Amino acid sequence: MNAPLDKNTDKQADPGPAAATKAWSRRLGKPGIAALAVAVVAAAYLLVGGRGSPPPPAFPAPTVTVAKPLVKELVDWKEFTGQFEAADYVEIRARVSGYLKSIHFEDGKLVKKGDLLFVIEPEPYEIALETAKAQLADAIAKQKLAKVQLARTAELRKKSVAAASTYDQRVAELRSAEAAVHIAKAAVSTAKLNLEYTRLTAPVSGRVSRHEISVGNLIVGGTGGAVGSSTLLTTIVTLDPINFIFDVSETDALEYKRSVQLGEVKSARDNLIPAFVQLADETTWARKGTIDFVDNRFDRSSGTIRVRAVAPNPDLFIVPGQFGRIRAPVSQPHMAMLIPDTAIASDQARKIVYAIADDGTATIKVITVGAAAGNGLRIVRGGLAPDDRVVINGLMRVRPGIKVKAEPGKIEAGPAKP
Repeated sequence: MNAPLDKNTDKQADPGPAAATKAWSRRLGKPGIAALAVAVVAAAYLLVGGRGSPPPPAFPAPTVTVAKPLVKELVDWKEFTGQFEAADYVEIRARVSGYLKSIHFEDGKLVKKGDLLFVIEPEPYEIALETAKAQLADAIAKQKLAKVQLARTAELRKKSVAAASTYDQRVAELRSAEAAVHIAKAAVSTAKLNLEYTRLTAPVSGRVSRHEISVGNLIVGGTGGAVGSSTLLTTIVTLDPINFIFDVSETDALEYKRSVQLGEVKSARDNLIPAFVQLADETTWARKGTIDFVDNRFDRSSGTIRVRAVAPNPDLFIVPGQFGRIRAPVSQPHMAMLIPDTAIASDQARKIVYAIADDGTATIKVITVGAAAGNGLRIVRGGLAPDDRVVINGLMRVRPGIKVKAEPGKIEAGPAKP
C-alpha cells in the first residue's frame, strides 16, 4: 500500500517514526526482528571492547574471635533472697510497778550486758524489805520461845508432871514457829528481788532502741507473761553475729535432699554448711557464714521451708531487717565447662552458641546452661564438647553456614572468687 498524497504538493506524505516501524515489522516478520536484536547486542558488545561489565566485588569473610571452653574445678551454688535478723531480740519490760525515776542510756546507742537502763522509784520496795526483815525477826523470836517451852515441857514430862497433851501442843507450836520463819525468809527474799527489779539492766549486749516511756510516768509491771500486761520500755538487738533467714522452695529442697542421698553434698541438718551472704548493693561474696538450722516442716501456705545462716558482723554494718542474698553450695567440687555469658544467644526457648569448624564454617550448637560461675562466665552442662571452638567475640556478625575468619582467643577465669 502506498503512502497517502499530500494535498498541497501532490506528493506522498512522510509516514512518521511509528508508521515506519510498523512497516519494517511487516516486512521483516518475527524472525527478522530476532535477528535484528542479536545484531544490536553484538554491536554494543563491540563498542565496549568485546568485554561485558565486571561482576560485583565479593565481601570479605567476617572476623570473629573463637576459643575453646574453659574447663575448671568448681562448686555449683544456688542463690536465695532473704532478710537479716538479730540473733537475740529482747523487749525490756518492768517486773514491778511504780513511777519511772530515771533513764541511763542514749537512744540508739550500743549497750553492754549489765549496763543500767532504767530505775523505777525504789522507796516503796525498800520499805517492804524492811517490813519483811522485821517479820522474819519476830518469827525467829517465836521459834526460839517455842524451842525453850518444848524443852521445859519435855523435862516435866519425864517426871510425869506435865500431861502428854501439853507436850504435844509444845511440839506443834515449835513446828508452826519454824514454818513462820520459812515464810518470813521467803518474804524477805521476795522484797529483795522486787527492790532489785526497780533497776532494769541490759540482759544482752547490743544496740538499744529509743525509750518508750518518759521519766515520771507510771510503769505497770508483771511477770505473768500475758501480752500487754507489763509496760514496754525499750528493745535491744544483738548485732554480731547476725542471722540471715531465707525460704527454700519445695523443688529446690527436694533436689538438695536427692543430692544428699547420692553423697554429692552434706546434709544441712547434721553439718555446718559454708555459705556467703551479700547486701543489696554488693557484687562480691566477701561475707562468709554458715547454715546452721533448717526448720522441721514446710509452710503450707507458701510451700517453702525456712533456713537460717549465721554470719559475723564485726563492723556492725549490717542492721537487722535488711534484705540480702545468700549463696549456698549444692555440689561437691567437680570439673565443669565455662563460657562467657556474652557468647550465648537465645533462639526462642533454646540457648545456643556458634561453633566454628576447621574450614571456617559457622554452625549452631544447642546447649544446656547451668548457674553463673562469676566473672561473667556461665556453666555449660551439655551440648558442647571441650574441643569446640566457640565464638566469644563478634557474635552479631555470624550466621549459620557462612565462612568466617577465626582469630584465636582465650577465656579467662579471672581471680578466684567465693
